[in-house]
Amino acid sequence: MAAVPALAAYKILFATLGCFMVVTLIYTLATDGSPFRVELLTPWMDATLVDFYVNVVAIVVWVAYRESKWLNTVLWVVLLTCFGSIATCAYIVKKLFTISSADVKDPVSHVLLRNDDEHKLKFSFVMFGRILFSILGVLVLATVVYTIIIDGFPFRKELLTPWMAATLIDFYINVVAISVWIAYKESTWISALIWIGLLICFGSIATCAYIVLQLFQLSYQDSMYHILLDSHSKHGSTSSK
Repeated sequence: MAAVPALAAYKILFATLGCFMVVTLIYTLATDGSPFRVELLTPWMDATLVDFYVNVVAIVVWVAYRESKWLNTVLWVVLLTCFGSIATCAYIVKKLFTISSADVKDPVSHVLLRNDDEHKLKFSFVMFGRILFSILGVLVLATVVYTIIIDGFPFRKELLTPWMAATLIDFYINVVAISVWIAYKESTWISALIWIGLLICFGSIATCAYIVLQLFQLSYQDSMYHILLDSHSKHGSTSSK
């Protein structure tokens, strides 16, 4: 059955990425010392961190929806904030290992969606999400434009310090996680590849643009199910479990 190798592949992918980031973090600490140094905060490092944490916000919102207990939510938010893609990979792998044999045919949707099949929210996440991610997208765009004006373009060798390289690896591992969601959600592989290309080139600006576009296709009362995996997905509706 094709689904079983797919589930194993996702486990291997995110476990490998998480371990790679752990090794990168340890190596950078050993060779370049602590990251908590003022001299590391160059304009482009600041912009990269803003870009990085906007993607973290998108992942945090999903985790907050996915977790049924506030204590678990707070714990994972702290871990995501402190450890970035290491926590992202750990969370995804943890969820992948909870998939039962009955759910193995569709592992991505069972990682994305809540197990209790909750479809109604106590407030309009659609409106909240439109405002939040529109503001965040504009913030990152303004940050990038401002940094280009004051510090030039980022494609310079001297900017690639050990901690900048580690931050970029951290950033793009989170991009991989978001790309898996987009590839699963999009109705065609062409549109998925276009969006993944935009994520690679424009980072969290593309993340925010994608989320806002998806939210504007929904009504105020639609659930998180329709945001994460709606009936237009090429995999069809999976709302009934």
